[in-house]
Amino acid sequence: MLFRDIIGHDDTKQTLVRAVQDNHLAHALLFDGPVGSANLALALALAQFANCESRLGNSAGDSLFGAAEPTEPATDSCGRCASCAKMSKLIHPDLHLVFPVANMGTGAKTSEAFVADWRKMVLESPYRTLPEWLEFAGMDKKQGNISAEESRNILQKLSLKAYEGRYKIMLIWLPELMNAASANALLKVLEEPPDRTLFLLVTNAPDKLLITILSRTQRMAVRGFTDEEVALYLRQAQNLDETRARQAAFLANGDMAAALSLLKTDPDSGPDRHTWFAEWMRACYRQDLSALVKQADVFDGFNKEKQKGLMEYSLRLSRDLFLWQHGAETLLRLPDDELNFVRNFSKVLKPAHVERIIADINEAAYHIERNARPKMVLLDLSLTFSRLIR
Repeated sequence: MLFRDIIGHDDTKQTLVRAVQDNHLAHALLFDGPVGSANLALALALAQFANCESRLGNSAGDSLFGAAEPTEPATDSCGRCASCAKMSKLIHPDLHLVFPVANMGTGAKTSEAFVADWRKMVLESPYRTLPEWLEFAGMDKKQGNISAEESRNILQKLSLKAYEGRYKIMLIWLPELMNAASANALLKVLEEPPDRTLFLLVTNAPDKLLITILSRTQRMAVRGFTDEEVALYLRQAQNLDETRARQAAFLANGDMAAALSLLKTDPDSGPDRHTWFAEWMRACYRQDLSALVKQADVFDGFNKEKQKGLMEYSLRLSRDLFLWQHGAETLLRLPDDELNFVRNFSKVLKPAHVERIIADINEAAYHIERNARPKMVLLDLSLTFSRLIR
């Protein structure tokens, strides 16, 4: 990944490049950005730039006959040297990749068993989400995490010297999904890092990380994309026309992963999230118990990430309802069907009801993530909402 392949974020790129050029690069960087941001892309670009052999103007830094002539410092990887060739395919021996996986009962519990799939997914696009990764690797019926066994592998890999690059790089995607044992193991190695080791942590939820880990990393705040940046990327990388690119950019609201997902939506793949939520709320309004029980049964059969995704969508649309009721409709970015639903359903609910719905959905998402029976959680929500709405 080259810095110039990333749309926008020039200030962040310049900060990273200057840190490498001045040899002031922190041993642990936390790329903190929202879902669908450029945080993973920037981390990969930094990893390639840090080990680029031609960064100083020649492949070795010195000529065969003494010191090389001083040259203008590079502001991006060359993309041609041996290191860049390997980094661009994510197969450099000094680049170690850690990411959430699910225990599929086959004995494979660490990233090493799935690294080929992860490379393939990220090389297709670095703007990915956890549900997309789990579905890509066939683990979508499980929850992903970074286990204690993974932490032991991290310590083992970092005990070795760099094989051929200037830095030994440990890239951890979504470290907030570490369990307590793996997080504490990472903390120990962050306190006393091996020489020439670079930690790149890519997170969407820094509030879920240990405070002690946060204090030992240098935070790189990565903003979401602007509408113009998303539209430009869609035109250049996806060959979209101007109108469709701008529509997708507007609905994505800075989330590149969401914009790409909009392009891949299959109209024949069954009810989408909005249809599901609208049917749920209408059944609650009618107090149709048989429909609510049936919907809870269907929900129980979804994989864990889809269940969590439906709760997240329900939470977002409920917040949109709240904004509409308080006259902040200009802040909403919704397609026509969702906007019509918000406009009509807001007439049924009082603001206090929406606040209660948001709180209850938040609690339900918490219980589902901790393996409560989804059918019971949804049915309890449905009965509560039925009484509340009527």
